[in-house]
Amino acid sequence: MKILIVTQYFWPEFFIINALSRNLHEQGCEVTIATGKPNYPDGQVFPGYTEEGVLRENWKGLEIIRIPLRARRHGGAVNLFLNYFSFVLSGIKHLPGLLRDRRFDVTIVFAPSPLTSAIPAIFLKSRTKSHLAIWVQDLWPESLSATGFIKNRFLLAWASLGVRWIYSKADTLLVQSKAFIGPVSKYSELSKVVYYPNSIDDGEIHSSAENELPSELIKHLDENFCVVFAGNIGKAQAVETLIAAAAQLQHLDNFKLVLVGSGSMSDFVTEEVARLGLNNVVAPGRFPISQMEHIFSRASALIVSLRYEEILSYTIPGKVQAYLASGKPIIACMNGEGARVVLESQAGLACAAEDPNQLAETIEKLYSMPADILDEMGKNGRQYFLENFEMTHQAKNLISILASRVSKD
Repeated sequence: MKILIVTQYFWPEFFIINALSRNLHEQGCEVTIATGKPNYPDGQVFPGYTEEGVLRENWKGLEIIRIPLRARRHGGAVNLFLNYFSFVLSGIKHLPGLLRDRRFDVTIVFAPSPLTSAIPAIFLKSRTKSHLAIWVQDLWPESLSATGFIKNRFLLAWASLGVRWIYSKADTLLVQSKAFIGPVSKYSELSKVVYYPNSIDDGEIHSSAENELPSELIKHLDENFCVVFAGNIGKAQAVETLIAAAAQLQHLDNFKLVLVGSGSMSDFVTEEVARLGLNNVVAPGRFPISQMEHIFSRASALIVSLRYEEILSYTIPGKVQAYLASGKPIIACMNGEGARVVLESQAGLACAAEDPNQLAETIEKLYSMPADILDEMGKNGRQYFLENFEMTHQAKNLISILASRVSKD
């Protein structure tokens, strides 16, 4: 199968589409990537790249075509808009010529925000004679409103029309969560919508990277009952709830809440820990993906949290799959699909989003459980991961889904 993948984000940026593309190639597909210049998350183009010009690369057997892109700079609505718009404009301008006379069986759009990244693929569809599949990672226009990116009702109405138009041009809409099916089908025919979850390459999780963790962090993890949060420390993750719960758990001997990562709320965490005088919160900062296996393996449990927002209840944060793969008990302080997966897999416990009292009770309950029960939770999560989210299996599943859909064209 000849596959064109259109994505604003790709290696050396770290996104799930990297490993999936490689897995598709390893299973016999001819894969071409059309993408921009890497600049996520820091907003500056990576060393060795420039914003201007077209660049062709080869990575692990994948042909990569990079088009000009304005970097995100230091964030903010204007810079993000210009970054998104530049990919669309550059894609429409350059890709038809760069892919002249090329034919593909399928074009896959990897579509986290912004959904507008699908627009260049729409312009390519007739030229490449391909089946267009959009892998929906974020719900538009709902997320625009929930995050406050667009508040004006008139603009949201126009965004809704844009979403409807983009979906109308797709042949298949792959959704990463079963809860996405309803919202997405409001803007498209239900027959187009297919559940296809995010997955993780098990080989990447169990890397052989040398453990270079700070000795102080290792000491915390090895000598305490550590509940580890990993990833973006931002508003969507409701870190206020985590800190408030930790404040209620200072009576627990050898308990530590370890916040691994960075984000817009990092300063808040530091200030709150100092203000409340908490000695059970550790915030060591961000570490390379290659080191997360070593952190997870030393953790007593892992925690995922989200704000109390309806749109957030539809999604399964990518860290849930990584947590399941690690074989550690999980606490889900969130509503909806993510919590459902943790409970359905019997991999841990769940409580309501943004409820520090419930979260404190849930952590203490897990803290008091016998070691064999915690081990069983971890094994349950690992097995659920292998059956539902392991990438080699899911890549084969995607090929099967697309082959079936293409045969109906």
